[in-house]
Amino acid sequence: MKQRNKSDSSKPGSADNTRKLASGENPAAVVGEVSASRQVQDWRAGQSTLVDDQIIEEQAVALVYNGISHVVMMATPDHLEDFALGFSLSEGILLSPNELYDLEVRHQDKGIEVAMTVSTQRFAHLKEARRNMTGRTGCGLCGAESLEQAIREPALISGAQQFSHDAIERAVRSLEANQPLQSVTGAVHGAAWCDGEGNIELVREDVGRHNALDKLYGSLCRDHLSGDQQQLSANHFVLISSRASYEMVVKAAAMGVEMLVAVSAPTRLAIDLAERVNITLVGFARPGRHMVYSHPQRIV
Repeated sequence: MKQRNKSDSSKPGSADNTRKLASGENPAAVVGEVSASRQVQDWRAGQSTLVDDQIIEEQAVALVYNGISHVVMMATPDHLEDFALGFSLSEGILLSPNELYDLEVRHQDKGIEVAMTVSTQRFAHLKEARRNMTGRTGCGLCGAESLEQAIREPALISGAQQFSHDAIERAVRSLEANQPLQSVTGAVHGAAWCDGEGNIELVREDVGRHNALDKLYGSLCRDHLSGDQQQLSANHFVLISSRASYEMVVKAAAMGVEMLVAVSAPTRLAIDLAERVNITLVGFARPGRHMVYSHPQRIV
């Protein structure tokens, strides 16, 4: 896959990657690229003060496949190569990272265009799916016109890994320290890749919780271009800073992960899906507490 933008060289599992950002990135520089300072009125205890506040950037990002614009998402304008690949895989547009031949990020006046060249077979499949496409939002289903189209059933997760309550606790306690954009702006979600001991190896952030997870997936796949999901997810789990909705479980299943941990609540549809596809779903993951909603046998 040819990529014309400077890419992230981090490797999930490298010794120096258990940190806020990918290896080689400067946290302050990255935060500065996707946020801006603005003077605002801060009202506290009956008094108003003029202060500087750091505001996260949100831009329209168009994903274009073989010259055809497929969808426009509102997103944080960083790690867009990761986002485009992760979205393409989690939405079933691509079946393997190797089906993405070329990617170019183009900055325009009203937003950003991510132009991709994909295999002829996958583009033909996408054109057929587009006949039912009516729109997309950052928190919605992909323009489905019927219930059958809206509710996707991912493949069954076949693994039988085991994790510990301590690993979940360790990851939850370190998530905040690994979210530099959230710490500065308070306006983004995070998705973290955690090893079996609960050490955070990689984090991606975005104003959209789906986008953050897609960015994480894309980054991992760009480092494992074989697309072998069992190899990718071996002895790892995903921690998200949001609720666990149906779509987040679908994306976790696409990644092949066996455990999805959310700091907030799951929905009933998400629990039912996790139960059917053999994913351990953990919600309300806070320091000192979490609740296991499906397949508790993995947690020992």
